[in-house]
Amino acid sequence: MSPKKEIAYQGEPGAYSESAVYKFFGDTAIAVPCKGFSDVFKKVEIGETEYGVVPIENSIEGSVNQVYDLFLMYDHKVCGEIVLKIDHCLIANKGTKLDDIKVIYSHPQALAQCRNFLETLNCEIISTYDTAGSVKMIKEKRMMNAGAVASEKAAKIYGMEILSKNISDTPNNLTRFFVLSKNDAAASGNDKTSIIFSTKHIPGALYQALGEFAKRGINLTKIESRPTKRQPWEYNFYLDFEGHRTEKRCTEALEGLRNKAVFVKVLGSYPKASEISNTI
Repeated sequence: MSPKKEIAYQGEPGAYSESAVYKFFGDTAIAVPCKGFSDVFKKVEIGETEYGVVPIENSIEGSVNQVYDLFLMYDHKVCGEIVLKIDHCLIANKGTKLDDIKVIYSHPQALAQCRNFLETLNCEIISTYDTAGSVKMIKEKRMMNAGAVASEKAAKIYGMEILSKNISDTPNNLTRFFVLSKNDAAASGNDKTSIIFSTKHIPGALYQALGEFAKRGINLTKIESRPTKRQPWEYNFYLDFEGHRTEKRCTEALEGLRNKAVFVKVLGSYPKASEISNTI
């Protein structure tokens, strides 16, 4: 029997990242909670866990920029992706009514994804490091005038009451997660590749760089810019494209990009997420 895999994730038991761990690795996986995203990267770096799972973008609020920045600091590879449906709930201690709520806690991404609902409550909104961690906190402190935005699973784990379900701004709230390790995945025939690159600050540089993919018929599924943080108004580009880095056309496109770009980092190739999973 193969040993159980240990997978680091950010948050407390009941966090959406924990659900993503079990969706990808199965119920026998050992999910290892971490305080921050950087802790997930560190655990994989020093070999405390073989894998880590981190959110990379949300369909409402966009990319999780801190995670992209961490990929620049570490040499980890993306070896898988998960797309998880996010069903936020307003959670409180048993006996607390909606009218009792004066303050609401959660991770900044979760609060932003429920902005319309939260604005109707006229409550103080306070950001914390985790959705499930917020539920745990108001439980341990017996805060009867507080609520937390988190999953139904978190409410069950901590024995709390759900005051409102499905409070996201849109019903189709999805988060995409990356599975990171020290190696990426072998070609599956239905893959994506993620890279980071920067170009010279001259006219047509980005157009020429992207042309390496266009002329080989490679479909780009995402492109986004982020400040390099080295010089004002200089940017890195984060790009996802269909195909595995070992495929001939992808290898040629990457080589062509390297000839035109200032910097190229391949984050990894991995099988496309097969389906959208519901939170467990």
